[in-house]
Amino acid sequence: MANELLIGTYTDRLPHVDGHAQGVLTARFDGSAVTDVTVAARVENPSWVTAAPGDAHVYAVSETEPDGGVAAFARGADGVLTELGSASSGGPSPAHAVVHPSGRFLIAGTYGGGTVSVFALADDGSLGERTAFVRHEGRGPDPERQDAPHVHQLSVDPVSGDVVVVDLGIGEVRWHAFSEEGALTLRPEATVVLGSAGPRHLVFHPDGRHVVLVNELDSSVDVLRRDGDRFVRVQSTTTRADGAEGDNLPAAVCVSDSGRTVLVSNRGDDTVAVFAFDTEASRLTLVDSVAVGGRAPRDLVIAPGGDRVLAACQDSDEVTVLAFDDADRSLRLLGTSPVPTPVCLRFV
Repeated sequence: MANELLIGTYTDRLPHVDGHAQGVLTARFDGSAVTDVTVAARVENPSWVTAAPGDAHVYAVSETEPDGGVAAFARGADGVLTELGSASSGGPSPAHAVVHPSGRFLIAGTYGGGTVSVFALADDGSLGERTAFVRHEGRGPDPERQDAPHVHQLSVDPVSGDVVVVDLGIGEVRWHAFSEEGALTLRPEATVVLGSAGPRHLVFHPDGRHVVLVNELDSSVDVLRRDGDRFVRVQSTTTRADGAEGDNLPAAVCVSDSGRTVLVSNRGDDTVAVFAFDTEASRLTLVDSVAVGGRAPRDLVIAPGGDRVLAACQDSDEVTVLAFDDADRSLRLLGTSPVPTPVCLRFV
């Protein structure tokens, strides 16, 4: 049975990417290839896409300057996206957005502005009023990449319900209490400071007790362990194989449903790092580094069924497909499918 896939892309040539897609794409994945790639919505630089619970409503950022945007869409039974409206993201170059598990709010963050906005969502999925707005201040140790706040990812803590903000620019991961009205209240005692490591993306382990965090600037991946109402950093290790040389920028991290395996994409090495995760010891062990089959892998997703991994290879205009066996933590390239400037992958 084929699965439908939403693909976020770049449409413009920017300093860090030669974007030439035409907007949000939809495609089919049959287990071996990505096919029937079509333009679902013409949005400028929709580099991140997400969906509400049930997948009836889809949201995309528009990574533009001097102000970015977020757009809402109704998704029909045939997969067609119908725009419901858009709003300012509250700053330039939004990089990420997530729908609250309640389906009542959209949370968006800007890389260029270092801001977080919360939007109420109407019953029809459209964007309502902004219920919260936070602007980070400060900078990190790296004068080039951490000259200002750069919010890179947002998520919701599955245990506490807090909104978690990963800011590469100030080198911190911040936890915010989230109210029923959509307000954010910083919990400064819960902030995790990574500094020059450059935190980029994190994923909650299925056990709810651990977080795995990938750092872009030093090619590391960290284990955070829940300690009461906050997390503490208990391990940091490299995402690169022994002997790897040259520039490298990790991008995405995902964990298998069993929690046994963690995968990290490496741009530069153009590999997927495969880690075994020991929950008792709160420890990652690198067991393999597999060529991804394309250039600059951004997002990684494990397909429904759990035996395939897809990688969005931004600079080689393809989505690559790898066979995945969680039991023995093996990963093997099966093939590639042409897709223009893919960045984000979301099964619906």
